[in-house]
Amino acid sequence: MNSHQLAVFHEVMKTGSVSQAARNLHRTQPAVSAAIKTLEAELGLTLFLREGRRLVPVPEAQYLMEEATEILSRMETAQQNLANMRDRVQGSIRIVAMPGPSTYLLPEFISRFVDGKPEVRVTLATRSSPQVRSLVAAGSFDIGFCDMSRFRGDRKLYMAEELPSNCLCAVPAGHPLADRDAITAADLNGVPMGALQPDHNTYQATSQAFLAAGAEFNLRYDAQYFLPLFHFIAAGQACAIVDVLSAESYRRSNAGEDRIRFLPFEPQISFGYSILTPSERPLSQLAASFAKAWREHVTEILSEAAG
Repeated sequence: MNSHQLAVFHEVMKTGSVSQAARNLHRTQPAVSAAIKTLEAELGLTLFLREGRRLVPVPEAQYLMEEATEILSRMETAQQNLANMRDRVQGSIRIVAMPGPSTYLLPEFISRFVDGKPEVRVTLATRSSPQVRSLVAAGSFDIGFCDMSRFRGDRKLYMAEELPSNCLCAVPAGHPLADRDAITAADLNGVPMGALQPDHNTYQATSQAFLAAGAEFNLRYDAQYFLPLFHFIAAGQACAIVDVLSAESYRRSNAGEDRIRFLPFEPQISFGYSILTPSERPLSQLAASFAKAWREHVTEILSEAAG
């Protein structure tokens, strides 16, 4: 018994006529009759009593009709769902990202990506970069987005596409340095600073830059993530060396406000990004298209920041 036989049987039962079933299925009457006879032979059951030109279904045919209706409906639904998945308008994407982009920039992008696709479901989780790597390695998420630190502990369990970038210097709009084309460590000698906590590589690179310039690194605020530092900068209480996407998130979430300026910093302090996907499991077409579009979006932002 196959789907073709079930479809023919279902149409004959529905119409009560071989000729009408043949017209509906765009087949010949002999082909429809042959399909019914083959089905009966394979089942070892008589499904219809033949009274002249009439086919009278037996009780077993009524039972098979109920089963065939359900089976054909499920097949139609599966076929439609797979077509939607092929066209990337149905399915789910599980994303885990570090706090900076996941607060504003990534939700804004997801909103545009799923617009017009009501059957797409998105899970977005916020974790630290080490946690992002671990969760993608464990297969808990389809796509991870984190900083580009050289963590190799579970690298065989995920694939990483790296997007290099350099930090910017965030200064209050009214600060004497705000009109500069670029800011150096020497310019910030003794200026109150915000930074990530001392175990982060940007803290270490920033303090080394100040040391090399013979400048005082006057740390006033340190935080686990860049975003909280913007409150102190906007209040005129500090400057900070921050990553590009955190800066872009601040710009977009505070449209119309010009309380912080983001300027190139010298010497360059790297802060790149990684798009992670599980190496043990291929992505769905929907998730793969999202990862590609997100990479292009981030690359465009980084290019604009680099001038």
